[in-house]
Amino acid sequence: MPNRDEIEGQLDQAKGKVKQGVGVLTGDRQLEDEGAADEVSGEVQETFGTAKRKVGEAVKDLGDRIKK
Repeated sequence: MPNRDEIEGQLDQAKGKVKQGVGVLTGDRQLEDEGAADEVSGEVQETFGTAKRKVGEAVKDLGDRIKK
């Protein structure tokens, strides 16, 4: 199950894509750039969340193995 960082990262990516699209349609280069930055930031946050979740799962699996 995705954690908060993964979900927020995905939302930021979607928000960034929308901003970029609106920027292209309106000719607003600043909005396009802001959208691109939001998208990249979202990717980083999602990647961090995924790594954090996988480490947590690995620690839990290790704990389960030790208990046996």
